[in-house]
Amino acid sequence: MPLEVQSPFQPRGDQPQAIQALAEGLYSGLRFQTLLGATGTGKTYTMAKVIEQVQRPALVLAPNKILTAQLASEFREFFPGAAVELFISYYDYYQPEAYVPAKDLFIEKDANINMELERLRHSSTRSLLTRQDTIVVASVSAIYGLGSPDTYQQLNLILSVGDKISREEVLERLIIQQYERNDIELAAGRFRAKGDVVEIWAAYDEAPLRIELWGDEVDRLLMIDPVTGNELAELESTTVFPAKHYVTPFEQLEPAIGQIEQDLETRLNYFEKTGKLLEKQRLKERTFYDLEMLKTLGYCSGIEN
Repeated sequence: MPLEVQSPFQPRGDQPQAIQALAEGLYSGLRFQTLLGATGTGKTYTMAKVIEQVQRPALVLAPNKILTAQLASEFREFFPGAAVELFISYYDYYQPEAYVPAKDLFIEKDANINMELERLRHSSTRSLLTRQDTIVVASVSAIYGLGSPDTYQQLNLILSVGDKISREEVLERLIIQQYERNDIELAAGRFRAKGDVVEIWAAYDEAPLRIELWGDEVDRLLMIDPVTGNELAELESTTVFPAKHYVTPFEQLEPAIGQIEQDLETRLNYFEKTGKLLEKQRLKERTFYDLEMLKTLGYCSGIEN
């Protein structure tokens, strides 16, 4: 649907000229434009009208989380029918790992991930891949890589009522998408399977999806209440995107793993020759552990770095 501003206000003062000039600059391919204005002069509204005029998806960057949330709230008021998404760092707390060779002291990496912020990040990528009327309001963490958009999209699971697909194939695709099986507790990023019923809580949804199979055919697709399991909505089709942004098919991981092993051998030899045995042992342990995780799960802690 088109990006349409809903507001009781109309552009006033210098705003009409600014909107027109900024839109023309975009049409002509200008890389940089600057909108000047003091606090409270309606710059957010002006930019909303520019987005409405050019009808393009937009990325709005803010310097911190608080300002990002404020801008997202304002854009949601201006565009109630559009997908206005919030994309900020999902860490509530982050302590990078550190090693002090002189004392043989290793400080483990410690992080506390906010699952609601993680859901909003996944919701942003889902909207970008499925909707044209998308506005992403992000903090500067958006500049960091999220893996390959093509790979992320290729690994999606498209389901429609009447599709021919076996239960085993659905489960295999979910595992490839980094979903974790847990038949007891369903949570975001997990799935469970009981008989011909598979329930998935997608990383970007507020409610789980239930897939009811009849043999090797999709019989029903339902959104369900996460607490009661009652039906919320029945769907004709849906797309399940990966549970993590850093998903890579094994055929792409395999050459990368081989290169890591070669680089590791070179570095271990260097530490051996220079008498840095503690550093050698530490690097060997950590790298072997991460390689084992990549080979087994296709993902390891800290892969975003």
